[in-house]
Amino acid sequence: MTDGKVKVTLVKSLIGTKESHRATVRGLGLRRLNSTAELRDTPAVRGMINKVAYLVKCED
Repeated sequence: MTDGKVKVTLVKSLIGTKESHRATVRGLGLRRLNSTAELRDTPAVRGMINKVAYLVKCED
C-alpha cells in the first residue's frame, strides 16, 4: 500500500445500525457491502474508522 493511505472495506450490513454510524460509513465513501475506498491516513479518518470498526475491515 502506498504511504499515507488506508484501504477500508464495508464487510457488515448497515441494517439495524445507528443513523450516525450509517452517516459515518457514507462519509468514508462506502456505499454497499464489500465496497472499498482508499483514503488518506489522517486522524479524522482514523477516528471515523474506529467509530464503525465493527462494520469495516481496514488495511494499512
